[in-house]
Amino acid sequence: MQIEPFRIAVPDTVLTDLRERLARTRFPDEIPGSGWGYGANLAAVRELVSYWRDAYDWRKAEAALNVFPQFKAKVGGLGIHLIHEKGVGPKPLPLVITHGWPGSVTEFTKIIGPLTDPARHGGDPADAFDVVCPSMPGYGFSDHPTEPGMEPERIAALWVELMRGLGYERFGAQGGDWGAMVTTFLGYRHAAHVVGIHLNMVIAFPPNPDNPIEGATEDELPALMEMGQFLKEGTGYQQIQGTKPQTLSYALNDSPAGLAAWILEKFHAWSDCDGDVFARFSKDDLLTNIMFYWATETANSSVRLYCETMRAGKFPPSGFRVDVPTGCALFAKEIVRPPRAWVEKMYNVKQWSRFPKGGHFAAMEEPAALVEDIRSFFRPLR
Repeated sequence: MQIEPFRIAVPDTVLTDLRERLARTRFPDEIPGSGWGYGANLAAVRELVSYWRDAYDWRKAEAALNVFPQFKAKVGGLGIHLIHEKGVGPKPLPLVITHGWPGSVTEFTKIIGPLTDPARHGGDPADAFDVVCPSMPGYGFSDHPTEPGMEPERIAALWVELMRGLGYERFGAQGGDWGAMVTTFLGYRHAAHVVGIHLNMVIAFPPNPDNPIEGATEDELPALMEMGQFLKEGTGYQQIQGTKPQTLSYALNDSPAGLAAWILEKFHAWSDCDGDVFARFSKDDLLTNIMFYWATETANSSVRLYCETMRAGKFPPSGFRVDVPTGCALFAKEIVRPPRAWVEKMYNVKQWSRFPKGGHFAAMEEPAALVEDIRSFFRPLR
């Protein structure tokens, strides 16, 4: 596998253009007092855009990211950007961690250290991992797919090729959001290479569609009601990105404020932020993630993943069972939290953890809890 060291170095011209666009932002109106009821709140977007224009330091963020060993590997004809941090311990276990949308590998900066060097972070060196965090095709600094058909099952096959190219024939896999779908296909299609999978967004369906609450315990019913509300009111973005991503992308690729609003609304809606997204995430962390879309012009290529997956009939994956050991981490405000009985029909569940705090962006919101759950799940599989 062709692989070369990589450092993030966004040209000054891109940053100058960004500042000029931010300064010319033409904000929409808003119904007074509507909050987030119609989408991204105007006051919050103004606050983030103002900070992005006047205070945010991309060069500082860039330097912090470049502390991690990064590479560009040729996999399946595409250049794949990845962080590859070797573990410090007697026998580190290789672990590929896959992000989702609207996230990026920047989500994992708080967990890479504890996973690779547990002793330095109060853990047992026997729990060390060799961590590989690739940017999915069309995301961040990975190449854009130029042909249709790039969906999670294909990405899973690319990850096997990537991990073998790095010298790992057997490895663990972890993910949430799209990363959970890629990780699911790793467990299903590539069991010979995968020791186990760990999911912080669990995908499952009612065994009996005519009685969707069958198998759910009383304490799992509130999560089903919340999931029903999400499916009713929170999936419009899926239909847009899954059917006409090109049209949406003219706006997202041209307007940094538009891109920020589109992504910020998801961090507000999907996190355990109690209505205050800036209390849960720093503006710097939010904007560093957004920059992975803006600076790389990947608004279109990233959301196209929805369209490719829907057209392939794999959104979400179903109709098969994953027999490799599976760990499930259910955070309190995750957008989907299916009952365990449903999940056990689709996965070989070996660890089931429920957390009182945290949401969709677990590695950013509750990094210590996620790290410990990953460690405990893979401990007997080493």
